[in-house]
Amino acid sequence: MTGPKPQRSPARSVDAREGIIDAAIRLIDATGPNPSMDDIAREAGATKPRLYRQFADKADLYAAIAQRSTDEVYNAIVPKFNFFLNTPIEALNHAVTAYADAVTAHPNVFRFLLQGQHRSSDGLPLSLEMERDLARRLEDVARNIFETISLDSSDLAFVARAAVGAIVSITDLWLESAKTEDVPGLGAFVEQGSALLWGLFDTYLRRLGVEVDGNEPLFMSMAKITGAAEGS
Repeated sequence: MTGPKPQRSPARSVDAREGIIDAAIRLIDATGPNPSMDDIAREAGATKPRLYRQFADKADLYAAIAQRSTDEVYNAIVPKFNFFLNTPIEALNHAVTAYADAVTAHPNVFRFLLQGQHRSSDGLPLSLEMERDLARRLEDVARNIFETISLDSSDLAFVARAAVGAIVSITDLWLESAKTEDVPGLGAFVEQGSALLWGLFDTYLRRLGVEVDGNEPLFMSMAKITGAAEGS
């Protein structure tokens, strides 16, 4: 008489899943943005049946890689959004630098995410899934900042999507340029990205009737605006 099958520990299952994601990222880093499931299984020291016990299909694994990358980008840049102690331009510069560091740490992973041929289980390009997720999270961060200083945040979804979309687009340009001799350095990418983002946010603020100096901390600009309103 056989006893009941041992139940797989949820913690072990999560560890196995994370280990496969780690292996896939290592493989993409080393060999380029077009990994095969056979190669990923081999890098993970697993069989393909074991791999498919952790992921429903290739799209499920690819979506997990995109989610890991999105989480890492978000966790890297959000602490840099200190608009109260830094000027808005400085805060954006720090955030774009943190993002650029993440890209340079795993350029082939970002090529894998951005090239468009890989899709999630929903059939959407991984780049679009990543943009949507990151934009939603950054929108929440921006909304908290705006509400702290009593600014209208009703249309922040538009500017968040525009900002993330712009950075993703110039990331693709940056990575594509790396295939030629004319490669813009990290400093040039950060300078261009920060200026582009500030232009988007400045335009959005002006539509709200608010003029903010990008070279002074936000609380100082808001104090001037509040003082002018009270004195009028």
